[in-house]
Formats: sequence, structure tokens, C-alpha cells
Amino acid sequence: MLSDFININRNDNTPIYTQIYREIKKAIENGNIKGEEKLPSVRKICADLDVSKTTVETAYSALCSEGYIINVPQKGYYVEKGIIIESKINSRKAENKKPDKVYKYDFSGKGIDKNISNIKEWRKYVKDILNKEYLLNTYSENQGETELRKALSKYAFSSRGVKTEYNNIVVGSGSQTLIYILCGLLGLNKTVAMEQNSFPHAEQVFSDFEYKIKYTESDSKGITIESLEKCCPDIILINPNNCGNGASGMPITRKLEIIKYAQNHNAIILEDDYNGELRYKSHPSACLQSYGTDCTIYVGSFSRILLPSVRISFMCLNESLFSKYIDTKDNYNQTTSKIEQLALAEYIKDGKLEKHLRKLRRYYKAKSDLMKSSIKKYFESYEFNETAMYFELKGEYELLKNSDVKAMRASGDNVIRLNFSQINSELIDDGIKQIYKLIK
Repeated sequence: MLSDFININRNDNTPIYTQIYREIKKAIENGNIKGEEKLPSVRKICADLDVSKTTVETAYSALCSEGYIINVPQKGYYVEKGIIIESKINSRKAENKKPDKVYKYDFSGKGIDKNISNIKEWRKYVKDILNKEYLLNTYSENQGETELRKALSKYAFSSRGVKTEYNNIVVGSGSQTLIYILCGLLGLNKTVAMEQNSFPHAEQVFSDFEYKIKYTESDSKGITIESLEKCCPDIILINPNNCGNGASGMPITRKLEIIKYAQNHNAIILEDDYNGELRYKSHPSACLQSYGTDCTIYVGSFSRILLPSVRISFMCLNESLFSKYIDTKDNYNQTTSKIEQLALAEYIKDGKLEKHLRKLRRYYKAKSDLMKSSIKKYFESYEFNETAMYFELKGEYELLKNSDVKAMRASGDNVIRLNFSQINSELIDDGIKQIYKLIK
């Protein structure tokens, strides 16, 4: 309704009829009211805005005199055709906006392989929840649905060794959302130690809270204790599956060293366990949190395991931070769909997630072997990260520009990172060949 978008400031010295005139004029120029569209009657505007008939008639008369609208006898007021005056800003946006390019060889890792997605079965679980109308007539629990948190507690322990009670789990739509909550609990004036380019979404949150970010040094085992001592952090952000030698992850000795450092310096470890359970060449090792529950906050998600579009992540708080969260949790609205939360709870309880995970491991093992075989045909050396599902090659990323190949942008100047999660297996060998031709 037009009247819903007419803003009147009764404390403004500008006459009300002028305010109405300006609002309608702006809507016509922006194209929000289309040509030949009928405007609400004078009586309707009067009732909706609680203004006099004379005020509205004066505004309409001014618009008629300038040619924005016309008065058709016994029918009403209509907008003239062809009046769209785009602002310079909107015009620039329209000119600069280009349609997303579709790449034949997509190694960007922005999605998952359609041959391994479990959409059909997932749809069944969502449909089952939709049929239970009594579950949908209330808001979701602020902390996350109890049934999901109970299922997550058992699943996280069996798959990653996470030691937590379901009451200590907080559910949110993505890791970034949960880190915002965590930073609110930790307070201001904190220093974060993290590997450079390891987690840009978390880094954005830390910047929003004006935390000091210090980058650590790493060796083949991950973040070094010497670099932590230089940073003197309050928060240590790590992904033990994607550090140092990415193919094998952080060894238990380094995990224990980091935990000991955190305990001795009253620091919090934020463990981003991205794809921790998705190991297919090596045996999944227990997460860092299982060795240091008192000082570690664990964050997990399902974007690679289930579907990227299902934005469900969870955070396991230690006892001290959970006691703070309890006092403030009613101030945080739940950002994840209640329907998807309940569907995931049933999906986990029925053993479907673990079954799908076993299938994923077999599938991605075969796919990584195929990728490795193709790379070795054309390149002498490469680096492999198992859980992140990418290979790194030496070569200029910019050389792929304007080609049919899309890759991940890596931190190095002479590095091309190729993720194989999304690309069809049949296109891998030809895609690697195209990359070789472009950079050689």
C-alpha cells in the first residue's frame, strides 16, 4: 500500500501536503510506482495518514501540475507513463553489475558435487517436520532446539571426540554468527592470535569488535609456541585440520603444547573444526577440545557434509563462558530455521548423517586420487590439504583470468589453489590440462 511508505514528520515545519507530494514524487521517479498505476483515492490516503481531504488534494494537484500524475474523471488518479529518473548511484550500480560467469572447470570450492549431495533424503526429513504443524506454531529456542542440541552432543562426541553437555551447545546460522556471540561474552580489548588468511570471516568479526589481530608463525606441525609467546593473545584461533602439513593435520604433541600455553596464560582457544570429520585418506583424530575442555571453545558446521545451503553451525562453550551466556541468551534471537534444526535432529538420530559421511569419505578419496593422478601428469610438485579438499600448484593466479577455469585465491603470490569438492570428476583431467597450458 502506498500510504505505508509515505513518511510524515509532524514535528517538521514543512507543510504535510508538501511531504506527501515529495514522497509520491520520489516513488514515481525511482520506479517504485509504475506508469499507468492507479493511486489510492483521496479518501483512502486521508484515512490511512490521518490527514485532511484538503491536504491530500493539494498534494495530488501539485503532482498533476508537474505532469507526474493525471486525474481521470470518475476513475481516479493515475501515474503518467515513462517517468523513471534513476539516481547517478543507481545508474552506476546498474552499469557496473555484470552477470556471474559460468565456468566449465570450477575449482573454486563454492559448492559440493551434485553427484554426492543427499537432497532427496534431506527433503524427506524437512517434509516430515512441515507435516507436524504443532511444532511450527512457536518460535525457535534462542539457544537452538533442544532435540538438535542433544543429537549434536552425541554426534560430535562419536565423530570428533567433543566432550560437552547438550546444554553447553549454542546453535547458529554459520560460524561467523556464533563468533559474534562469543566475542560479546569475552568483552572488549582482546588480542587474537591466528594464522594469516586462515579464517577471513572470523577476522571480520574480530575487527568489528576492534580486537587486535596478530598473525602467528607455523611449522610442519602448525602454530608454534614461540609465536604465541610473542603475540601474548587472549584468544587463539586455530583449525587443527588445516595447518602446517594439511594432509595429516596437527599432531597430538602440538595440540597439548597449545592447550598448556592457554591454561598457563589464561587464554581461550577457539577451535574451528571445519570438515574435521571429513578425512578419507588418514584416520580422523580427536579434536583439540577433547584434550582441553576447560580452555577450548569448539565450533563445527555441516556445509560440506550436508548441503552448503543448510546454514547450521554449533558452538560448544566451556563452563565459565556458558554461565555468562545463560544470563544474556534471551537477548539473542535464533538465526537458524526451526524446521531445518528439527529435520537435522531427526536426520542425525536416525543415523543418516553418519551413513552419508561414510559415503562421502569413499567418494572424496576416489576423487582426490583422480585429482592427484591428473596433476602428476603435468606438474612436478604440489601440496595437498585433505579436509579442505584442495591442491596447491605453483603458478600465477592471474593467468587464469578470462579463461574457462575458476580457482581459489591463495595467500601466496605464486600459488594456484584448486578445490575438487564441486567439479564433476569427468572434467578434472581436462581442467588440469587447461591450467597447465595457461601457466606454461
